[in-house]
Parts: sequence; C-alpha cells; structure tokens
Amino acid sequence: MTLPDFLSEPDPGEIRLTGHRIGLYTVVREYQSGATVEQIAADYPTLSIYEVERVVAFYLANRAEVDAYVREYRAELDRQAATGRRVDAAVLRARLAARNGAAADE
Repeated sequence: MTLPDFLSEPDPGEIRLTGHRIGLYTVVREYQSGATVEQIAADYPTLSIYEVERVVAFYLANRAEVDAYVREYRAELDRQAATGRRVDAAVLRARLAARNGAAADE
C-alpha cells in the first residue's frame, strides 16, 4: 500500500499518523465501530479533526488494502495476547529501581 505523507511506517507493519504515536489501526477501528471524526479527534486530543478526516478519507479510498492491514494487525495483537506474556507491574518497578540504583553508583 502506498502511504500518503500524513501516514508513515516507522516499524514494519506499524502504520502511524506522521508525527504521532497513534496508528492507522486505531483510527480505522474507531471509525468502523461507529465513531465520528469529531469523536475520534476528541478521544485522541493530539489529533486534529483535519488529520482524522484525512485518515478516514484515505481509508475510504483504499478500503480493501486498509481492511487487509487492519485484519493482519488484529491477528498479530491476538497472537501476542495468546502467548500469555504479561509483565507484572511490581517486576517492572523492581527492574527500574535496580537500573536507577546502578546508574546512581556510577
């Protein structure tokens, strides 16, 4: 799929709005769920209505390709969830504390 300038692929398989961490998958998922452009922009305040309109217009003009991307992305999310790899917050805090302690010792 050829991406316009307002979409980029910083990592393989991850299409995002250029300059944002919000992905094409997220905006399209919200739109497919019935959210309006205004609702999406309100839910993601770093996006302007204009940016959301452009993404929705891109989706509607490239529906087959974007739908395929959304299916593949969802399948990957499901695959990752099925691995059961969950990180405990306490474990993360302990790692961070150990890292901060090591940095303080230097």
